[in-house]
Amino acid sequence: MFAASADAGLMLCAHAGEEGPPAYIHEALDILQVDRIDHGNRALEDPALVARLARDAMTLTVCPLSNVALRNVDRLENHPIDRMLDLGLRATIHSDDPAYFGGYIGENFRQTARAKNLSREQVVTLARNSFLGSFLDDDALSGHLATLDAYVKAHP
Repeated sequence: MFAASADAGLMLCAHAGEEGPPAYIHEALDILQVDRIDHGNRALEDPALVARLARDAMTLTVCPLSNVALRNVDRLENHPIDRMLDLGLRATIHSDDPAYFGGYIGENFRQTARAKNLSREQVVTLARNSFLGSFLDDDALSGHLATLDAYVKAHP
């Protein structure tokens, strides 16, 4: 299915490294040849994988509220999103089945930023990463990044 999707020109994503081990992320990269990893938290257990993800600017769509609900993280205050950013990972904040896990993307962002006491710079980086990791064409991407930059400049 992944090969057929790639042949059809679709961008590829796979859930990997939320509940399963770092090996699942390696498999998603090497076998499925994905363009983005949904979740990826457990990459932090494998320093070589972290280096690879950072070097390749592989986007990780992290879903903090589901991570807590699934007990991959005991409390939002202990979520590793800030560590992921510190390690140079292109982490983003997303929602994962909002009705089940208790929040759409905005709620994931608000609760995580508050619980982790994220800095303005970290919040801006998460927002920027979400655009960089999207599958927008270059014109749309540059427009969104320009809008983000203008907003950040206008609201110091």
